[in-house]
Amino acid sequence: MVDKNTRASSLRIGLAALVAAGVFGNAQAAAPDTTRVIVAFKPGTAAKVKSLVASSKGAVKHDIFGMNAMAIEVPAVALKGLENNPNVEYIEEDVIRKPFALTSPSTGTPYLSGQLVPYGIKQVQADLLSDSAAGNRKVCIIDSGYDRNHEDLSANNVTGEYDAGTGWWYTDENHHGTHVAGTIAAINNSGTGVVGVNANKTLKLHIVKVFGKDGWAYSSTLASAANKCGAAGANVVSMSLGGGRKSVTEQKAFDTLYVNGVLNIAAAGNDGNTVVSYPAGYTSVVMVGAVDENKAWATFSQYNSKVELAGPGVGVLSTVPMGGGQEAVLTVGSSTYAPGAMEGSPVKVATAPLADFGIGDKVNTAVSGKVCLIQRGTVDFAVKVSNCQNSGGVGAVVYNNVAGSFGGTLGTTVTSIPSVTATDVEGAAMKGQLGQSATVGIKASNYAYFDGTSMATPHVSAVAALVWSYFPTCTAAQMRASLTKSALDLGTAGRDTKYGFGLVQAKAARDRIASLGCGN
Repeated sequence: MVDKNTRASSLRIGLAALVAAGVFGNAQAAAPDTTRVIVAFKPGTAAKVKSLVASSKGAVKHDIFGMNAMAIEVPAVALKGLENNPNVEYIEEDVIRKPFALTSPSTGTPYLSGQLVPYGIKQVQADLLSDSAAGNRKVCIIDSGYDRNHEDLSANNVTGEYDAGTGWWYTDENHHGTHVAGTIAAINNSGTGVVGVNANKTLKLHIVKVFGKDGWAYSSTLASAANKCGAAGANVVSMSLGGGRKSVTEQKAFDTLYVNGVLNIAAAGNDGNTVVSYPAGYTSVVMVGAVDENKAWATFSQYNSKVELAGPGVGVLSTVPMGGGQEAVLTVGSSTYAPGAMEGSPVKVATAPLADFGIGDKVNTAVSGKVCLIQRGTVDFAVKVSNCQNSGGVGAVVYNNVAGSFGGTLGTTVTSIPSVTATDVEGAAMKGQLGQSATVGIKASNYAYFDGTSMATPHVSAVAALVWSYFPTCTAAQMRASLTKSALDLGTAGRDTKYGFGLVQAKAARDRIASLGCGN
């Protein structure tokens, strides 16, 4: 069930040189002889600039909400003429923005029985702090949308925006935004799914959808989205997204929000290097890195001097659009196991006696009509599962030949029988259960485990809103300072490049402000 890791230019600096160097021009959208840029213009001159764009055989792609700027696509040779126009303040590339993706049962306190509590909820101390006052805060999520019909999200206080490019806020084609939203506010409803940091339907949410099914957006649309968050009255803006280059337009939007009392929070990125991603790299935005369930740095998490806080980001269970996730199931006799999903397995379940299929390197009709128990090693997973199927097997369990769990994939091989993975310990136990009835398979689920700084970011955003709800007169800057000063220090003593000031802590931040006041 582990999803693959879900992982801005400068102001008027020799535009002709940039064109020659190939800096401008996004191959994902613009035609080969055109380039997509942001044009900032003087107040009251929008019509003149649009006319100039049209005469340059270009097109306006996006009017940036709340700013005297627009994204345009024009022939590269027309850029110099645009730059020299007296109505134009600056031109910059419209850079790409992309989305950056372990539980325990509730004991009944503070969450209702039947709730799964993702490890991150306790790790950030959300279980120690009531969200009863969270209705005075609003979190704006800029992402891929929100499944309004989700069983664990539908009763929230949520509003959103329509966008001509991505559609209505309440649809989510790539699942990322719904997963982020669940970490922030999945509902504490008995027997249904998981809980978020703010689990009791009090927190206000506002959704701005910038990602469609293609999974990327431009800095112009992100600037618009930020301004729409501000116009909607957001206190916190949560962004599990980014890219490797700056955008002046984008930075202006976030700087303005911050000055106006909005706390901007964004993901560090998932490339495991020292590159600074944006918008997280702007001084008006809090950059968030990721840790795992043991509070250890996630090796995919980008690390640099801009990292400010850390949040749980490995194996995070949260909501995805209804039926959009997958759950691996495995029982043998009276034993229930916790398998991993074999990527590429069909979504189906089979029940039959368990049979030993060795390492699965050859066809053996002795397992016909049975579930194959296969040891990892020697040949790849696709061969093992295919050999089981060609032997008449109805399902396959591949267990590890070294300690621990693992994720497997069938690659391009298509099989008709369900397959899952198991640990070495589970494999040894099942070896003692041969002949017993085994149920193995993949079921559709409304939840999924994702990895990424995308998953760490909503933990921090949600904690910020939760703590701020206790002290609504604190400023965004004061709340930011309180969160960093109360963080659980990890790694090298003091601020460091991997954890920043440390793992965000809800109760510690609340207690600090109660004792010392805002920002101290």
